[in-house]
Amino acid sequence: MQVAVVTFDGFNELDSFIASALINRCRKDGLEAFITTPTPQVTSMNGVEVTGQRPLEFMAEADVVLIGSGIRTRDVVADDQLVSRLTLDPARQLIGSQCSGALVLARLGLLGTMPASTDRTSRPFVEACGVTVLDAPFHTEGNIATAGGCLASQYLATWVITRTLGEEAAHAVLDYVAPVGENQETVERALRTVRSGEVALR
Repeated sequence: MQVAVVTFDGFNELDSFIASALINRCRKDGLEAFITTPTPQVTSMNGVEVTGQRPLEFMAEADVVLIGSGIRTRDVVADDQLVSRLTLDPARQLIGSQCSGALVLARLGLLGTMPASTDRTSRPFVEACGVTVLDAPFHTEGNIATAGGCLASQYLATWVITRTLGEEAAHAVLDYVAPVGENQETVERALRTVRSGEVALR
């Protein structure tokens, strides 16, 4: 199973790297994430230059697509040529967005009437797309999930691992990366957040 972590120029390092690092702890179980970029190299909002592992077209074949956030997401959704390269199939793929990545899902018409989680800075722009924004770090309906706040990327990764490999696999990853002495509460909080995000509006 392959995960495309879509990373645009001006990206937020926490969004792309936390999700990909957590997911890649499941490589031995057949789940692997790749930094997926529209150009061979992209530069983060803090000047970190990264070489993409996969081109943007990899989105179409990936089993999971996570769309990261950044300071230029509004430029991304305004670029019709770039948007035309974003090929997604919610019937086949798990699709998630981090913070301003919700703008991309809205631009592609994937949210419909679904509310979304996003960060405080992006909230007014997401709402301007006609999307209801929740005061919650994570929300999912069916195969689509949204997360809000940089560190909520751990919830997006937890959702991916849980949906593809099960809670036991997510538990193992979270337990390994948790701050020392906070293992149980870290694991329980992440799994609880993902579960509650799934049932919030039922």
